[in-house]
Amino acid sequence: MNPPPAHPRNVWQALPRPDFLLSSWPWRSAGYLLTGVLTGVVALVGIVITVAAGGILALVLVGLPLLVLAALSGIPVTWVERHRLRLIDRDPAPVRHRAPEAGGLWPWLTTRLRERMTWRELGYALLFAGLLWPVDALAITVALLAPLSMAATPLLMATAGDGRETKVLKQWTVTTWPTAFAAAVLGLVLLALGAYVLGVAAGARAELTRVLIAPREGDLGAKVAELARSRVRLVDAFEAERRRIERDLHDGAQQRLVALTMTLGLARLDAPPGPLADQLATAHEEAGRALAELRELIHGIHPKVLTDYGLQAAVTDAADRSTVPVDTDGLELPGRLPQAVEAAAYFVVCEALANVARHSGASRAVVSGEHRDGRLFLQVRDDGHGGADAAAGSGLTGLADRVSVLDGRLSLSSPRGGPTLLRVEFPCERTDRSA
Repeated sequence: MNPPPAHPRNVWQALPRPDFLLSSWPWRSAGYLLTGVLTGVVALVGIVITVAAGGILALVLVGLPLLVLAALSGIPVTWVERHRLRLIDRDPAPVRHRAPEAGGLWPWLTTRLRERMTWRELGYALLFAGLLWPVDALAITVALLAPLSMAATPLLMATAGDGRETKVLKQWTVTTWPTAFAAAVLGLVLLALGAYVLGVAAGARAELTRVLIAPREGDLGAKVAELARSRVRLVDAFEAERRRIERDLHDGAQQRLVALTMTLGLARLDAPPGPLADQLATAHEEAGRALAELRELIHGIHPKVLTDYGLQAAVTDAADRSTVPVDTDGLELPGRLPQAVEAAAYFVVCEALANVARHSGASRAVVSGEHRDGRLFLQVRDDGHGGADAAAGSGLTGLADRVSVLDGRLSLSSPRGGPTLLRVEFPCERTDRSA
């Protein structure tokens, strides 16, 4: 069992500590419940007045603003509740409201009336005003006021008119001093026990409030959602940068190399036979090889066929360029898919075909795929010797990470002796974007 923390952040962490009774947590719990009673009474009166006024004037123009005000009445109540939570829970209770898209009262009002949190807060305010604050009052009465009244029995007896008797909790008459002091001792014992009752009641009350208006898991859910969105944005930015580099190389460096190759070719034709002609021929051949390598580099960065014609054409082109014969008869892909999915799927297929050519010893490969039920499915199979391991530097580990960013899945089956089967799937819908 873990020891209680040295610096508790809420009353639940403070309750198991041996110094709980001497700490500020019992008083913080009592303060939380007591302010809950006061706030609940104010909330009840405010909601009753607002709803009553809105119902009476609902048939005239002023009634609509009052009804809207009734709908928004949960916002100030929960604002106070978030601040009251600090008494017994140091963890922040953030506001879950969305920011309006524009400034001004009307955008703020329409945003609040359309979001779920506003109505959730209204429901909490109604529950608070109708049920929760009486529970707070009951806990204060039983765990604090009753033991204090018993502990004050000797004082009450001493200040009584005749000094001979007093009543404990308005129920039992005390006529002797030994009985009065016994009641006081019992009151102190009950007060110590009541401190724990206050802690439990306040902790339970605060947890209910947090669940209804500011759940802790909401922070985690929001962070996960934002992380997923940021990963998608990074993928989109990465693909946009790849396309920009491809365009710059295609329209800049490649055109200059083409011009250089043509110039060297013309110079080679005009030069008389001799050492100069031989050097020009060598330079012309080197320029041609550099141009071919640049075209391969451009194609590897982001092929133009993928941008212009989509995944079906790009995968077919990759299969045609493979050194191992590839069958694509089972490839039936839709016209266009999201750019990030097309790019990731294309490079998975290219990496798989490259691995087939380099490592598998296969004589043939098959690429198949389809789009159904909002998901893209691709398979690459070869008849090689198998034994492939994605974790052994085959290049698929990075692709698997890239696929997972898009909520996709990549799996590899490659037993010894083959065959090897690579599967990948992406959740995606067809798009109507043009090239």
